[in-house]
Amino acid sequence: MNKTYKYSKNGDIRQFQQSMSAKKIRVIQEIYSVLQTMVKTKTSKTPKPKFTNTDNYVYLQNFGLLRPFVINAKYLNIMSRIAESELVLNSDGSIYHLKLHPEEIAHNIIVVGDPGRVASISSHFDRIEIQRQNREIITHTGYIGSKRLTVLSTGMGTDNIDIVLNELDALVNIDLKKREAKSEHTELNIIRLGTSGALQADIPVDSTVISTHGIGIDGMLYYYRDIKKVYHQEMTDAFISQSNWDSNFPRPYAVAASEKLFEIFAKEHLQGITATAPGFYGPQGRKLRLDTAHPDLNKAIADFNFEGQRIVNFEMETSALYGLGKLLGHNTLTICAIIANRVSKTYSKDYQTTVKKLVVSVLEKLS
Repeated sequence: MNKTYKYSKNGDIRQFQQSMSAKKIRVIQEIYSVLQTMVKTKTSKTPKPKFTNTDNYVYLQNFGLLRPFVINAKYLNIMSRIAESELVLNSDGSIYHLKLHPEEIAHNIIVVGDPGRVASISSHFDRIEIQRQNREIITHTGYIGSKRLTVLSTGMGTDNIDIVLNELDALVNIDLKKREAKSEHTELNIIRLGTSGALQADIPVDSTVISTHGIGIDGMLYYYRDIKKVYHQEMTDAFISQSNWDSNFPRPYAVAASEKLFEIFAKEHLQGITATAPGFYGPQGRKLRLDTAHPDLNKAIADFNFEGQRIVNFEMETSALYGLGKLLGHNTLTICAIIANRVSKTYSKDYQTTVKKLVVSVLEKLS
C-alpha cells in the first residue's frame, strides 16, 4: 500500500498513516533538508512537498520541480536496518541467547522447558548434526529418516519464551548480516512438550492434554502493539468477568493454538484451555510461608466456562508461545503431561514414563 505524507509550513511532518516508522520519517526529513538547499523557488512561501512511498520508490512532488523527483528505495536501506542494540549478535555472528546460526535450525522445532530433556528427545534421532548450549538453552538439530528436526530447551516462564520465539524468528526472517527483515516470510512449526498440573478433578495424573487456547495471566503479550490482532477478545472478556479479575493483576489475554498443528495431534490427547502463570508458587495459588493475595484464585480459574470450554491445566509458557507465534507468523502448539492434580492433591509416581510416551508419539507424527 502507498503511504502519503505532507509537510506543514514549519517543516514538520504531519503523519497521515501510523505505519510509517520514526526512522523513515527522520530520513525523509533529511532528504527534504538537502533538497531545500538544491531547489530555488520563486515564491517566499515555504514549499509544501508531498512524499508518496511505495515498496521500491519514494516520489517527491509539489516542490517547484517540473516533474516528480524519484528516489530509488535501495538508497534508503538505512531506514530498515536493525540497530546493534536491538538485534544483538555474538562475535561469531550467531543470535545472542540461542547462540545459533540460521542454517542450524530446522523448520520443525520441539521446545521443552527442561534442558535435561533435550538429549532424551534427540536420542530418537538417526543422526545429530548440531549441538549447542548457552545458559539454560540447549539445542540439538538432526534427522529422523529424511525429516530434519530441532529440539531446544527454553527454560521456564513467558520471559524465556519471549527470548526464544523472537530469536528463532530472527534466524529465519531477518538477514543477520544486513540486519534487515527478509522480503519473504518463513513459517516455523513449534511444538512445546511440557509438564503441567490439572485444575479439574476429572483430568487424571499421567494423562496428556493438548491446549486449545492459552489464557495468559502474566501480561507479557501486552508489550507488543498488535496483540489485538491475535488474541481472542470474547474469551478474554469472559474470563475477566467470570473470575472477577483483580485490576492490580496484569490484564489476561487468550490466544488460540495453531489450527494446522492442532488438527494433526488433537485426537490422541485430552483437550482444554491452559492457564499460563508468571510463576510457580503464588501465581499458581501455592502457599508455603507466604499468603497468596487471592486464596480462591485457582477455583475462579477452574470454574471458568466459555461456550462449554474449560481451563484444564496450569503452567508457565503456553499463552506467550501462542501469542508470539501468531504475531510472528508461526504455527505453535502445546501438549503437556499431567504430573499433578491440584484438586485431588495427587502427584505422578512415574511422570518420566508419561513424558517419554508423549515424546515418542509426537516424533512419530512429525517424522
